[in-house]
Amino acid sequence: MHGYQLMQAISERTSGAWQPSPGAVYPTLSQLEDEGLIDTVAQGGRKLATLTDAGQAYLHTHGEAMPDPFAEFTARSSGGSDLRGALEELRHPTRQLALGDPQQVQAAQRVLAEARRSLYLILAGTPTPASEPSEQ
Repeated sequence: MHGYQLMQAISERTSGAWQPSPGAVYPTLSQLEDEGLIDTVAQGGRKLATLTDAGQAYLHTHGEAMPDPFAEFTARSSGGSDLRGALEELRHPTRQLALGDPQQVQAAQRVLAEARRSLYLILAGTPTPASEPSEQ
């Protein structure tokens, strides 16, 4: 894979919870190459990284002892506590409203400010109107 493919694979494997930057990925690839654990080959204007025999041997020897870098994200998503989906659902209408008339923009700002306030109240352990049991 090349660096961009690695960034995409990490993002997909963590459902977007971890999105490494080029400033994190490319220096790491350079270090792995300096250590002889990967080779890079220019192909189609990109540098493809592959494990060397030494890299495969290192993983074979140390792989079991290495922590799973995705474990935190897997545990988080399997616990049903991932809020990224809900946040993503707000992105499209928010962007549309940003192009709306001034009254729509102000109304959207009020809604988002109230949502932020409500989230902080949840963190503080204070019930919000949306989290209080309804009386029926």
